[in-house]
Amino acid sequence: MNTADQYLKAVYLAQLMDDGPAATGQLADMLDVSPASVNEMVGKLEDRDLLEHEKYKGATLTDDGIERAHDALTTYCIIERFLANVLEVEEFREEARALEAVIDDTVAERLDTIIDRPAECPECFDPEADCCSYLEPSLD
Repeated sequence: MNTADQYLKAVYLAQLMDDGPAATGQLADMLDVSPASVNEMVGKLEDRDLLEHEKYKGATLTDDGIERAHDALTTYCIIERFLANVLEVEEFREEARALEAVIDDTVAERLDTIIDRPAECPECFDPEADCCSYLEPSLD
Protein backbone atom coordinates (compact mmCIF):
# COMPACT_ATOMS: atom_id res chain seq x y z
CA MET A 1 0.00 0.00 0.00
CA ASN A 2 1.35 3.41 -0.88
CA THR A 3 0.82 6.83 0.65
CA ALA A 4 -1.99 7.66 -1.77
CA ASP A 5 -3.84 4.56 -0.59
CA GLN A 6 -3.43 5.64 3.03
CA TYR A 7 -5.06 8.96 2.18
CA LEU A 8 -7.87 7.23 0.30
CA LYS A 9 -8.46 4.95 3.28
CA ALA A 10 -8.60 7.97 5.59
CA VAL A 11 -11.08 9.78 3.33
CA TYR A 12 -13.20 6.61 3.16
CA LEU A 13 -13.29 6.25 6.96
CA ALA A 14 -13.92 9.97 7.51
CA GLN A 15 -16.84 9.83 5.09
CA LEU A 16 -18.27 6.86 7.00
CA MET A 17 -17.93 8.64 10.35
CA ASP A 18 -19.46 11.93 9.20
CA ASP A 19 -21.76 10.62 6.48
CA GLY A 20 -20.41 13.29 4.17
CA PRO A 21 -17.26 14.85 2.75
CA ALA A 22 -13.98 14.48 4.64
CA ALA A 23 -12.61 17.77 5.98
CA THR A 24 -8.95 18.55 5.39
CA GLY A 25 -8.31 19.13 9.09
CA GLN A 26 -9.88 15.81 10.02
CA LEU A 27 -7.68 14.01 7.47
CA ALA A 28 -4.59 15.77 8.82
CA ASP A 29 -5.46 14.56 12.33
CA MET A 30 -6.20 11.02 11.18
CA LEU A 31 -2.95 10.75 9.23
CA ASP A 32 -0.83 12.78 11.67
CA VAL A 33 0.36 15.12 8.91
CA SER A 34 0.05 18.84 8.27
CA PRO A 35 -3.02 20.32 6.57
CA ALA A 36 -0.68 21.51 3.79
CA SER A 37 0.36 17.89 3.13
CA VAL A 38 -3.29 16.88 2.97
CA ASN A 39 -4.07 19.68 0.51
CA GLU A 40 -1.18 18.63 -1.71
CA MET A 41 -2.19 14.96 -1.77
CA VAL A 42 -5.88 15.78 -2.21
CA GLY A 43 -4.93 17.76 -5.32
CA LYS A 44 -2.95 14.82 -6.69
CA LEU A 45 -5.77 12.36 -5.98
CA GLU A 46 -8.26 14.70 -7.60
CA ASP A 47 -6.03 14.88 -10.69
CA ARG A 48 -6.16 11.06 -10.82
CA ASP A 49 -9.99 11.13 -10.58
CA LEU A 50 -9.94 9.23 -7.27
CA LEU A 51 -11.71 11.95 -5.32
CA GLU A 52 -13.48 15.25 -5.73
CA HIS A 53 -12.66 18.18 -3.48
CA GLU A 54 -14.87 21.17 -2.87
CA LYS A 55 -13.25 24.05 -0.99
CA TYR A 56 -14.68 24.50 2.53
CA LYS A 57 -16.75 21.32 2.19
CA GLY A 58 -14.19 18.53 1.91
CA ALA A 59 -13.20 15.52 -0.14
CA THR A 60 -15.49 12.84 -1.53
CA LEU A 61 -14.24 9.65 -3.12
CA THR A 62 -15.17 8.73 -6.67
CA ASP A 63 -16.19 5.15 -7.48
CA ASP A 64 -12.56 4.32 -8.36
CA GLY A 65 -11.42 5.99 -5.14
CA ILE A 66 -13.88 3.94 -3.09
CA GLU A 67 -12.60 0.74 -4.68
CA ARG A 68 -8.96 1.63 -3.93
CA ALA A 69 -9.83 2.74 -0.39
CA HIS A 70 -11.72 -0.50 0.21
CA ASP A 71 -8.68 -2.50 -0.95
CA ALA A 72 -6.39 -0.40 1.27
CA LEU A 73 -8.63 -0.96 4.28
CA THR A 74 -8.72 -4.69 3.59
CA THR A 75 -4.91 -4.75 3.51
CA TYR A 76 -4.77 -2.81 6.78
CA CYS A 77 -7.20 -5.25 8.40
CA ILE A 78 -5.13 -8.22 7.22
CA ILE A 79 -1.98 -6.72 8.74
CA GLU A 80 -3.77 -5.82 11.97
CA ARG A 81 -5.29 -9.28 12.35
CA PHE A 82 -1.97 -11.01 11.54
CA LEU A 83 -0.11 -8.96 14.15
CA ALA A 84 -2.79 -9.41 16.82
CA ASN A 85 -3.82 -13.03 16.31
CA VAL A 86 -0.78 -14.75 14.85
CA LEU A 87 2.17 -12.82 16.25
CA GLU A 88 0.29 -11.66 19.38
CA VAL A 89 1.82 -8.19 19.16
CA GLU A 90 0.44 -6.09 21.99
CA GLU A 91 0.68 -2.76 20.17
CA PHE A 92 -0.71 -4.23 16.96
CA ARG A 93 -2.50 -1.05 15.83
CA GLU A 94 0.62 1.11 15.91
CA GLU A 95 2.60 -1.60 14.13
CA ALA A 96 -0.14 -2.07 11.52
CA ARG A 97 -0.15 1.65 10.77
CA ALA A 98 3.62 1.61 10.33
CA LEU A 99 3.58 -1.48 8.12
CA GLU A 100 0.62 -0.62 5.89
CA ALA A 101 2.74 1.75 3.81
CA VAL A 102 5.35 -0.90 3.02
CA ILE A 103 3.32 -4.12 2.65
CA ASP A 104 2.44 -4.82 -0.96
CA ASP A 105 -0.60 -6.68 -2.28
CA THR A 106 1.28 -9.97 -2.72
CA VAL A 107 2.45 -10.03 0.90
CA ALA A 108 -1.03 -9.05 2.11
CA GLU A 109 -2.59 -11.87 0.08
CA ARG A 110 -0.15 -14.38 1.55
CA LEU A 111 -0.78 -13.13 5.10
CA ASP A 112 -4.50 -13.44 4.43
CA THR A 113 -4.09 -17.19 3.87
CA ILE A 114 -2.92 -17.70 7.47
CA ILE A 115 -5.34 -15.50 9.39
CA ASP A 116 -8.97 -15.90 10.34
CA ARG A 117 -10.61 -12.92 8.64
CA PRO A 118 -14.39 -12.48 8.68
CA ALA A 119 -16.10 -12.68 5.29
CA GLU A 120 -17.60 -9.23 5.83
CA CYS A 121 -14.16 -7.63 6.14
CA PRO A 122 -13.55 -4.69 5.84
CA GLU A 123 -17.17 -3.68 6.52
CA CYS A 124 -16.59 -4.94 10.07
CA PHE A 125 -14.07 -2.10 10.59
CA ASP A 126 -15.47 0.48 13.02
CA PRO A 127 -14.08 3.89 12.04
CA GLU A 128 -15.17 5.48 15.34
CA ALA A 129 -13.21 2.92 17.37
CA ASP A 130 -10.50 2.69 14.69
CA CYS A 131 -10.51 -1.09 14.79
CA CYS A 132 -12.23 -4.22 13.54
CA SER A 133 -15.39 -4.77 15.55
CA TYR A 134 -14.56 -8.50 15.76
CA LEU A 135 -10.92 -8.14 16.66
CA GLU A 136 -11.24 -5.83 19.66
CA PRO A 137 -13.22 -8.12 22.01
CA SER A 138 -10.87 -11.04 21.40
CA LEU A 139 -7.95 -9.04 22.83
CA ASP A 140 -9.66 -7.84 26.03
